[in-house]
Amino acid sequence: MFVKNIYRLACIGFALITCGTLYAQPKGIDKELYKAATIPDSLKENANAVVRYSSDDYLIKAPGKAVIKHYSLVTILNEKADGEAHLHIDYNRKYDAISSIEMKVYNAAGVLIKKYGKSDMYDALATDDATIATDDRYLALRHVISTYPATIETSYEEDLSSFVDLGSWYIQGTETSIQNAVCTMTVNPDLGFRFINENIKLETQKAKDGILDTYNWQIKNLKSVKPEDEVPNWQITKKVSFAINQFIYCGSAGTFNNWSDYGKWLSGLKSDVCTLTPQRAEEIKKMTDSLKTDKEKARFLYNYLQKNVRYVSIQLGIGGLKPLPATFVDQKKYGDCKALCNYMYALLKAVNIPSYYAEVNAGTNEEPANPVFPNRPFNHIILCIPFKSDTTWLECTSNTQPFGKLGTFTENRNALLITEDGGKLVNTPRSTMSNNTFNSDVHITLAPDGGAKAKIKILSTGEVRDTYIGISAQKLDYQKEFLIRRLHMKQPSLLDFKLSDNKDDVKQVDLDLEYDKFYDMAAGEKQFYRPRAFDLWNVTVPVLDKRNADYYFDYPMQKTCTTTIDLPTGFEMESLPTNVSLKFTYGSYNVNYQYLADKNEVVSTTSFVLTNQVIPAAKYNEMQQYMDNIAKAQNKKLVIRRKAS
Repeated sequence: MFVKNIYRLACIGFALITCGTLYAQPKGIDKELYKAATIPDSLKENANAVVRYSSDDYLIKAPGKAVIKHYSLVTILNEKADGEAHLHIDYNRKYDAISSIEMKVYNAAGVLIKKYGKSDMYDALATDDATIATDDRYLALRHVISTYPATIETSYEEDLSSFVDLGSWYIQGTETSIQNAVCTMTVNPDLGFRFINENIKLETQKAKDGILDTYNWQIKNLKSVKPEDEVPNWQITKKVSFAINQFIYCGSAGTFNNWSDYGKWLSGLKSDVCTLTPQRAEEIKKMTDSLKTDKEKARFLYNYLQKNVRYVSIQLGIGGLKPLPATFVDQKKYGDCKALCNYMYALLKAVNIPSYYAEVNAGTNEEPANPVFPNRPFNHIILCIPFKSDTTWLECTSNTQPFGKLGTFTENRNALLITEDGGKLVNTPRSTMSNNTFNSDVHITLAPDGGAKAKIKILSTGEVRDTYIGISAQKLDYQKEFLIRRLHMKQPSLLDFKLSDNKDDVKQVDLDLEYDKFYDMAAGEKQFYRPRAFDLWNVTVPVLDKRNADYYFDYPMQKTCTTTIDLPTGFEMESLPTNVSLKFTYGSYNVNYQYLADKNEVVSTTSFVLTNQVIPAAKYNEMQQYMDNIAKAQNKKLVIRRKAS
């Protein structure tokens, strides 16, 4: 079961309704459903909770007007499902009214042991560290379960007067079985109601209720499915998504018959806030006068934005979708993603460079918009510049992102360009391995007693670069712990490192390490070493009879490492690990070893490539064997021995 939420991200307000499986109590619920013992055994398999009965009832009579009743009866089988005893309701203080809230707790026998109401809930602003003003609030309640199983009955009602679309009916949560679930939509046919089933085949019953249309969906005895690792929720979550063609958001009416119509509405919403004052526009022109090309000017202005303006979230009223004026950002030097992209648009406009504001659903491997089902899944704004020779995308909320690079937050999906002719879905750039690189050079000096000193130089780009930038603001102890864990290194007795400034969008990290004991084991005159300071790859995946969903990495990548090991005085090489060359459909791993007798040193070159971050389910077993073989290759030992006296 999904707890009801109207999700609004700090960056850009979610003007939609997202319902879970929760309502004022329906009539005629079988009392046997309150007893844990009556759960069919088939629904307990792979389940931490069972939805005994849930119903969601929508009534939509006019644009921007909705009454939604939620009810759920859920039996929690163990502590892994304790979240089912948490109620969290997001709402907007100006446009939403929440009423008839009730939560009841029953023991295994179905006996009522606790009852909560709205007065027991925590009511607070929905803020975070980046939000300074918002109309969004939330109500929260948490019951602590002492004995399992326990059953939670929840109901409440929402009266909403501002939204763009109707969100989704989420049918089944992770490791949850559904005994009975119902969703009913009663809607004015003039509003242009639409729906689409996702990851489930489901019959829809349609009828008339006077002048209104009624749609009904029912679920019975839907078993829990054991979750698979590294698959985005949208690829597996069973839901019915809703949309309407006529809407009102914060008093502003619009149409959503197609992507173009919605884009026209959004374009009109920001048309009066996207221009600098004439005096300021003239100053911007003078700043870029010496630059020859439009791309040079755009790069300069993007760097100006990054150095002079910071990200702050402000979500007041229609500001959930309408950006702050460019003049405001220019004066105050802050804004959210809408405001910063709009400001960058105005800077470019001042020097006659056209650009497009673009809505996108942000997050690593997040769900793209559905071209054939126009609705509003977006939570972020980026900017698109259509140069004559190429198309350049800008992430305007980051003060470290390179010019023209988006990263995994918004790559590999479609975005809605807001053009003069309305909204147009276009693809953002694909992630490539050449954008995410890790190149390293390591020099290890071994001591006769098994100790060692190591110097490591790492050059990184893309998401790898962002990782090292991210830790630069952390405390020293955290940084050291992160590096040891991230690089899968032996625990050193001393670790010093330096994060250098970016150069040509490359981040350099230098490490100096000392080890009291670097060898893995010693036997007589021999010492056995892992012939590297760290592993280029340390992921393995379990053996499965069958993988059902595609496997997702965060991004494709390429890694290299050259390692030089100076043998101790008085020692010589006895045996090198064998060279290894491994391949699978979406990558390769190679390592080569060489002993230079005249220098008494071992030099190895290692490379790892992942060409695509999405591995089809049919290739899972091939990937599993490939990664196991990498782990075996990295476990090979370098053996040295003391020279005969």
